Amino acid sequence: MNYKAIIFDLGGVLFNINYQLTADAFKALGLKEFDTLYSQAAQEGLFDDFETGKSAPSEFRSRLRHWVGNQVTDDQIDSAWNAMLLGMPSIRLELLNELKKHYRLFLLSNTNEIHLKSVFRIMQEQLGVPDLSGPMEKQYYSCRVGLRKPDPEIFRLVLEENGLSPATTLFIDDSIQHIQGARLVGLNAHHLKPGEAVERLFSDPFVPGPTTY
Repeated sequence: MNYKAIIFDLGGVLFNINYQLTADAFKALGLKEFDTLYSQAAQEGLFDDFETGKSAPSEFRSRLRHWVGNQVTDDQIDSAWNAMLLGMPSIRLELLNELKKHYRLFLLSNTNEIHLKSVFRIMQEQLGVPDLSGPMEKQYYSCRVGLRKPDPEIFRLVLEENGLSPATTLFIDDSIQHIQGARLVGLNAHHLKPGEAVERLFSDPFVPGPTTY
């Protein structure tokens, strides 16, 4: 398959995350049932609303505080919520800069404004870049476009706005439900499994080589 464009997920593909760290942090604050409210596979409506920009950070914190307890501060909530964010290895930025020479690159992420602020800060501290606007032609964040994966509409948005053909576009994500949504619009989609590093999908001179789509 001769791809012309690649759409990357952010968390769990380019940016390392660990959901359990956030779950543990909220449990330490007193929200023992956090695992039933939020996970990689499913989440309570509060998180969906926050990821699609329907609720502001202040409302998100207020509703979480109702569950955790009124004594918890905004900073404690933000710290627990951001605990999952580990950083982005420099090899992945190098990979994107090489891929940019051969493919049109796009970012498509389910995220929220609190996480974005922290992600951009970490990228600046670790990599010296404010975001991924260097290698990426365009970055799509669910909280800023009002749609989230796996809704086929968000994939159609990226394809139509950029004149991409799904037949020659590769989508890479670590959540199987997002892979299924991408395939509904005809995208070639590779599910990045636990322990599978995205840089290993590409070999010299950075040619895509997923074994399954």
